[in-house]
Amino acid sequence: MPAKLLVVDDEENIRFLYEQELLDEGYQIILARDGKECLEMVKQHSPDLIVLDIRMPRMDGLEAIGKIIEINKDIPIIINSAYSTYKDDFMSWAADAYVVKSYDLDSLKSTIREVLEKKKHKK
Repeated sequence: MPAKLLVVDDEENIRFLYEQELLDEGYQIILARDGKECLEMVKQHSPDLIVLDIRMPRMDGLEAIGKIIEINKDIPIIINSAYSTYKDDFMSWAADAYVVKSYDLDSLKSTIREVLEKKKHKK
């Protein structure tokens, strides 16, 4: 059964790009536009991993991390932001990985594989 990934980003073009690229990698993809929608999807779909942007309307990624952990602390989170400055934010330390956004998704894809592999070995 393919891993179920929740991709959270307020930019439609990025959601579409990630969805296509990650579907090609064999994952199931769920999409959300912001932190509030992300929390709904976490409750409904219980994803295996979350790829989370930080700067979004309604609820940003850092606030969402705290709420995701309250719902299910075992879901790995990869922060995927265009801004590396958030690496120093205390809440970003709760994430399993931090990948700076790029249109070359190789780094993100390899990080997803690594984090999912670690999760499998924890069970």
